[in-house]
Order: sequence, then structure tokens, then C-alpha cells
Amino acid sequence: MTIEINQHMIGPGHPCFIIAEAGGNHNGEIALARELVDAACDTGVDAIKFQTYITEKVTTDYTPKANYQKKNTGEEESFVEMGRRLELSYDAFAELQAYCASKGVLFLSTPFDFESATFLNDELDLPVFKISSGDVTTLPFLEHIARFGKPIILSTGMATLAEVETAVGTLRDAGADELILLQCVSNYPAAPEDVNLRAMHTMARAFNVPVGYSDHVSSNEVAFAAAALGACVIEKHFTLDRDLPGPDHQASLLPDELRELVLGVRKVEAALGSGLKLPVEKEAEIAMVARRSLVAARDLSAGTLLASTDMELLKPGTGLAASFLSQLLGRTLKKPVPKSQQISLEDFID
Repeated sequence: MTIEINQHMIGPGHPCFIIAEAGGNHNGEIALARELVDAACDTGVDAIKFQTYITEKVTTDYTPKANYQKKNTGEEESFVEMGRRLELSYDAFAELQAYCASKGVLFLSTPFDFESATFLNDELDLPVFKISSGDVTTLPFLEHIARFGKPIILSTGMATLAEVETAVGTLRDAGADELILLQCVSNYPAAPEDVNLRAMHTMARAFNVPVGYSDHVSSNEVAFAAAALGACVIEKHFTLDRDLPGPDHQASLLPDELRELVLGVRKVEAALGSGLKLPVEKEAEIAMVARRSLVAARDLSAGTLLASTDMELLKPGTGLAASFLSQLLGRTLKKPVPKSQQISLEDFID
């Protein structure tokens, strides 16, 4: 299946759709969010994605922080307080969408509650919805988003294949016909040995959908491997400064590293080629030097009935190739051929 998102064709055989995940790395500041948009535009990504939510509609006061969040933001601030600090208003998201449009990059945002999802659909008319790994099992929320009739990108961190199957069935039953599934490891940062990129192929076979990879590894090598394995979408967190306060900055790329990600993925795509086994034009000169031609193994006189011992294969490859050997055996030379001179078809009696 190929899915069109804002004139980007997403699916096998098309360029990888690269999403710069700003998430909450704006620290609740619209000015910093605009700087993130500026930085993302300079890297060549296709889209920049934020997170839209109302804290009280997502969590209770009793939700504990994950260990990485405690490490990066301290234990004094609660999960709810952190959520409020990183929350942007709906007006801010409308402003960011307009700013992204003026900069030529697609604005996306992951909703985390019903009201925010409706806002993104009804007010901002997002062309595609990204659903986080944490909501793979939030089936009523999946149904709500599916009813918008927009393409959906679903991250699958923490999920079993059975849970993904239930989520996909729920989305499809509620009207979502265009799905993209992302392999993901919900750890920040994720260890390369935990990534399991082959799960992309498992999900592609199981559900007949385009697949991709949401990358939480702190370097770019695994993302390049995902592109080589056919990821149609790659998503990666980025920040302007890893020392900024917040839960995700330390596991995010800096702008120069994000640019390297984009350039690297595009190089991988170019290297994959068409799949047809053919030489390229630039190999022609090397082939003349690297390959071998049939030459006289000794001075051969006119009238010689050619035997295999009369010929050898030596560089350069500008003459008859080894494939002509059987055709020359037993033929009579009409003129002498000095040792090491290339043998040609014109040397023989017709």
C-alpha cells in the first residue's frame, strides 16, 4: 500500500518520510518551539512533530515518573507538574502550524486526549495522525481518531504482535483504511541490541501496511539500517541543546546530527538502487583494466590450428573475453600473432 500525505508518497519504492520529533523539547515556550521549527527546516526533514494534550485529561496525580524522567528532571517535580510545564495551548499549536507552513515544513502533533485529537482534526485539519506507543492499547481513543478518516501512523513500542493486531483491527473497524506501523522501543535512550528492526518486516507481512521506525537510539546507525531494510517512515527526537531542562533532551539529536540523519538516509536510499544487476557507466574504464582478454601464449604462425595451450588470459580487458575461448579452438590463423598480442576474430580463416 502507498499512502499520500501532503504530496508525500509513503510506501515501498518511495523516499523515506522523515519526521523530526520535537515532542516537549520546547519546554512549554512558544519561542523555543519556533526555534525548533527553524532548526528542523535547515536539516531537510519532511515534517516536525509536537505533542498536544491537556494534562488533566491524560493522567492522575498519582502517576509516577519513569526512571529516565527522574534522572533528567529530578524527583521534586511530579509527573503532573512536568506535564503542565511542557503543555502548550491550542492557540500556540495553531500559530506553530502557520509558522511551519511559512517555512515549508509539514506540522504534525500527536494527541494524547480526546479533546486534543478533535482540536487537531477540526481546527487544524491535520493530514495525518500520529498515535504514540503508549496508546496502542487505548482502544476507545484509537476508535475516536480512526473516525476522522485520516491516515494514521501508529508507534508500537511496548506492544506484542497480538496487541498490535488488536489495535490494527480496532482502527480498521472504525474506518481507518490507511495505516503505517512503526517499530519502536520505548526506552530513552534505547540500546541498539533491543531495537529488533526485523519486526518491521513481521508487521508488514502480518498487516499488509507500510512500516517504519521510531528511533530512540542516541546515534544514527540504527536509523540508517532501518532505511536499508525498507523503513518508509523514520522518526527521531531532536533538541537545540541537550543541557536544557526536560525529560527528552538528553536522548535527542542536535540539529547537526539530525541533518546527518537526513543526509545518511538519502544516501542509503540512493545506494539501494533499482535492484537490476547492471554495470554503471563509471565502471567501463575500470573494466578495461581489471578484466582479461585472450592473447597469444607464444608466437603463433599463420596456419596454426589453435589449441587451448596457444592462448592465455591477460589484462587489459579490451579484447575478446574468456567466453570466446571455446569458439576459437580448432580454428586456423590466417596471419601470425606475436606472443601477448590480443587475438581477434579477424585473425582467422573464415
